[in-house]
Amino acid sequence: MPLSLSALCTEVGRLARDTGRQLKQEREKHRPEAESKGSNDFVTRFDKQSEATLVKALSTLLPEAGFIAEEGTSTKRGERYNWVIDPIDGTTNFIHGLYPWCISLALMDGPEVVLGVVYEAGLDECFRAWKNGGAWLNEQPIAVSKCQRVADSLIATGFPYTNFGKMEQFMQSLDFFMKNSHGLRRLGSAAADLAYVACGRFDGFYEYDLKAWDVAAGALLIKEAGGQVSDFSGGDNWLFGREIVSANAGIFKELQQRIEELLN
Repeated sequence: MPLSLSALCTEVGRLARDTGRQLKQEREKHRPEAESKGSNDFVTRFDKQSEATLVKALSTLLPEAGFIAEEGTSTKRGERYNWVIDPIDGTTNFIHGLYPWCISLALMDGPEVVLGVVYEAGLDECFRAWKNGGAWLNEQPIAVSKCQRVADSLIATGFPYTNFGKMEQFMQSLDFFMKNSHGLRRLGSAAADLAYVACGRFDGFYEYDLKAWDVAAGALLIKEAGGQVSDFSGGDNWLFGREIVSANAGIFKELQQRIEELLN
């Protein structure tokens, strides 16, 4: 029987919401102790416990699938299907009791992302998309904004926290967009940034040094909501290439070309 992405996406959305709500309750009781994975790169026992819960449940939903998971709870690789998991995207926000932080879950069919779920706990918002199925927020269809110029746009980005190799170029990009758009926002969760582009709250988003689990689900949301995604050069190496630019169709080319000019 062919895999029903629609039905599977409903189940994954339910799983993400249940796990996120449980995390939120536990976070309200206890401030997590953070372990350092590197400079400004943190993990908590909540990340690890959440990922273990998600791996177990997703294994039941699709037993043949493997995993690309941030905390390495499972190293199983599927011949065709692989889940891409970020158990808490925005861990620093989570540690400090700030929102947004998200659970981000995506399914790859070979090299292609075909299902994505981002659950943002602070607003209890579950974003879902599957290939050719559109994008949804809490059961309502969503679409990218209709903005036609970067000058009229609100742009999101993320600050480098481990790789400062492009810091000078990045600061130049901040200077440009501060002066030539409606403004810049930095939320601390790439999954939330991408989901907010998908539903039209942001018109575009860019960041470098991201991992696959940061962007897989959110990028599919944007594509299914009518937007576009690429690496900084306009190519397709955004999932594992550690750089991404995304926007609605109206400003995408202008934004991508400006990012390429500033950051490459």
